[in-house]
Amino acid sequence: MNRFSVMDGHCDTVYRCWAMGEELPYNTGALELGSALDTFGAYTQVFALWTAPGYVGGGCPEAACKSQLNYFRHQMDCYSHLVTHCTTAREARQANREGKCAAFLSVEGAELLGGSLEGLEWAARQGVCAINPTWNHANALSGSHSDQPHQGLTPLGREFVRRMGGLEVLVDVSHLSEAGFWDVMDLCQGGVIASHSNARAVCDHTRNLTDEQITAIIEHQGVIGLNFYENFVGGSRDLEAVRRHLDHILALDGAKCVALGGDWDGAELVEPLSHITRLSGLYSYLLSYGYGEELLHDVFYNNLMRVVRQS
Repeated sequence: MNRFSVMDGHCDTVYRCWAMGEELPYNTGALELGSALDTFGAYTQVFALWTAPGYVGGGCPEAACKSQLNYFRHQMDCYSHLVTHCTTAREARQANREGKCAAFLSVEGAELLGGSLEGLEWAARQGVCAINPTWNHANALSGSHSDQPHQGLTPLGREFVRRMGGLEVLVDVSHLSEAGFWDVMDLCQGGVIASHSNARAVCDHTRNLTDEQITAIIEHQGVIGLNFYENFVGGSRDLEAVRRHLDHILALDGAKCVALGGDWDGAELVEPLSHITRLSGLYSYLLSYGYGEELLHDVFYNNLMRVVRQS
C-alpha cells in the first residue's frame, strides 16, 4: 500500500508531554511525531493547549496555556528538522513537501484565555487556528455539553464568536452545549468545525452530534473529525464501530466534511487505534471495504486542510 497523507484535528499531546516532561517526537504516549512521520506520506496535526481543574496547571489555566505555548515553541525550535508551526494551508503543504509535520495550534476551552476578547486576540497573534469556547465545564462564554447544557452563548460568548470570524480563527463546537451550538450556527457563515466528535445516532452520548447538528455543519461547509475515544465510538469499540460513524456522516452527504480528530493522548482510545501509527490499519480496513482512495484522501487529509486559513 502506498503511504497515505494524514491531517488530524485534535490531540492533547502538547499538554501530556508538557506535564510529563517528554518530547513531542519521542514519547511514551499515543502520538509521537517521529513514528508518525515514518508511517505517513505527509502528516499535519492540530495540537490543543488545554488544562482543567484537577489536572496539572488547572488551578491557573491562563498561566498553563502560556507555559504550554512556550513548551510548544521550544519543541518547534529543537526539532525544526521534523516539525514546523503553521498557520495556513500553504505553509502546511510546504512543510509536508519538506518531509516535516505541519503543526497547527488550537485552544480547548476559552478559560485558558481568561474568557476574554483580549485573550482571544492574544491567541490569534500567537498563531492559534481554532478555539473551543468550552471544554466540559460551563464558563463565561457558554454552557457545555455536560455542564449547564441548556445555556447557550452569553452576550460575551456571542461577541467572542463574532470576533473569531474577523480574526479567521475557527470555532470548534466539540464540547459545546447544544444551545451554544445553534447560537454559533446563527452567528457564523463558515469557519465552524467539530474537531473531535462522532454521530449521536450511532453512539448516544452528549459529546456526539445529532443528525441536525451534522447537517448544519455540512451546510456551513465545516468539518467533523472522527473521535476514537471508546466511549464516544461505542458499539463493539473496534474499526467496524468507527466505520459506522463514518458511514452515518457520509449518508448525510458529508463526504467533503468528515475528517479525523482522534483525541490522541486525551482519552482511552479504541484498541485498534491506540497509537497514531495504527491509522494505517484503519486506512487498509476501509480500502478493503471498498472505500475509494479519493474519498479516503479527503477524509484523512483534504477535508480538514480545506477549512484552515489558506494563505
